Amino acid sequence: MTGVDPVQKAEALLGPRPHAVVIGAGLGGLASAMRLGAKGYRVTVLDRLDSPGGRGSAITQGGHRFDLGPTIVTVPQLFEDLWAACGKRFEEAVDLRALDPYYEIRWPDGSNFTVRQDEAAMLAEVERLSPDDVKGYIVFLRDSERRYHVGFEDLGRRPMHRVGDLLKALPKFVLLRADRSIATHAAGCVKDARLRMALSFHPLFIGGNPFSVTSIYALVSHLEKAFGVHYAMGGVEAIAKAMADVITDQGGLIRQKSEVDEIRITDGRARGVTLTSGEMIDADITVSNADAGHTYDRLLRNHKRRRWTAPRLKRTRWSMGLFVWYFGTKGTRDKWQDVGHHTILNGPRYQGLLQDIFQKGKLSEDMSLYIHRPTVTDPSAAPEGDDTFYALSPVPHLGHDNPVDWARMGEVYRQKVQAVLERDVLPGLGAHLTEQLVFTPETFRDRYLSPHGAGFSIEPRILQSAYFRPHNVSEEAEGLFLVGAGTHPGAGLPGVIGSAEVLDQLVPHAKMAGQE
Repeated sequence: MTGVDPVQKAEALLGPRPHAVVIGAGLGGLASAMRLGAKGYRVTVLDRLDSPGGRGSAITQGGHRFDLGPTIVTVPQLFEDLWAACGKRFEEAVDLRALDPYYEIRWPDGSNFTVRQDEAAMLAEVERLSPDDVKGYIVFLRDSERRYHVGFEDLGRRPMHRVGDLLKALPKFVLLRADRSIATHAAGCVKDARLRMALSFHPLFIGGNPFSVTSIYALVSHLEKAFGVHYAMGGVEAIAKAMADVITDQGGLIRQKSEVDEIRITDGRARGVTLTSGEMIDADITVSNADAGHTYDRLLRNHKRRRWTAPRLKRTRWSMGLFVWYFGTKGTRDKWQDVGHHTILNGPRYQGLLQDIFQKGKLSEDMSLYIHRPTVTDPSAAPEGDDTFYALSPVPHLGHDNPVDWARMGEVYRQKVQAVLERDVLPGLGAHLTEQLVFTPETFRDRYLSPHGAGFSIEPRILQSAYFRPHNVSEEAEGLFLVGAGTHPGAGLPGVIGSAEVLDQLVPHAKMAGQE
């Protein structure tokens, strides 16, 4: 059998490999497929979109590549470990560039705060902004490192589906005052309101209200300091495509434009899926990278559920929605030189705006924006001499009373976003606009099947995290596993890639028919 593919040779000798079906080609699903392929499974990935990556995919219009979702890579070793598990090297597949500075935060009073990796530079920034808070900032950094070791390296990289896992974690949570919000924790370290915001806003990148989520999320400050902030040349889409290449090299199959309608359960065990076309695909194990809410409320609608019932999901607190305006500009590569790769533009309110978004479900007149300008680092994102941007505004999800009618308000709100950008950071923007694309919570609902159009699935409050989040190994059916933003450890690139790492600890190596 010289020249025969090793996988085909093994199957010829030992029989077919067990089949794993992965629902969704988001980054969590692709990472899971890679790990399952490395364990010997024959893997089929099913996705309703036309290209891999899910929220990490891209749309190109008029030469402008719009990176639709995540833009920052903060823990590159997670990707390195993932590729190593498949016998490959991440750095040979993806060109990852370290950014310096990471991002700039701006306030309405004209002040700013530039975040970098170098600790001396950061201390100088704190002293410039608020000299009396230097000591408190150092305390915050030391605390963030302790929270990193507990929240990320310990709890975040292992299964949390047993009560015993929770009981073991409780003493550490008590010691670190995990009951306090990250905003409260930051306020206990520094006095300046701007600095409190700069140290506590990070949960917004994974869908959490800083005034509600646990102080454990202060660990993000340590992640940034220890491992840097990076950008993948070609956008996160380039990572997704490289992941897809690994899967196909393993003999796996990725089927785009194939939507799963139901997970089939027989005798309490997942046996595969049925597509919206009516096609049935059998599987030995089924992994859902679909939103956890969609998985339980839609894909298991004909199966009696014990924990994640419709009333339970109705009581669940979901992350905020997102309004994202993607736009291209003509002849601006040398304009707006003070606007870097990542800029966070604060509105006049911090806590009040978040209350409107998370609690009141109200679309406010004021806004805070995250501005992504990838062409600063990656000129390939736009035609020569031009720029590509996106401006992201946190907004209420669609599950509140009297939700926003985005069909009516979308263009109105886009114009408000443009006015803020022209006034504060990109003067003359309107004269340079070319390609445009708008995503609202309704887009997230319809494109990604996200409950209530939430941007990051279930909000990471303390009683919706770790053990209290939908488990990676489903308690509703044997042979069913969950990965992605709505399960443990949570949203964001580290979270969804980490969920596949947890899955790897739960699923045994595949055994072919001829093996004992």
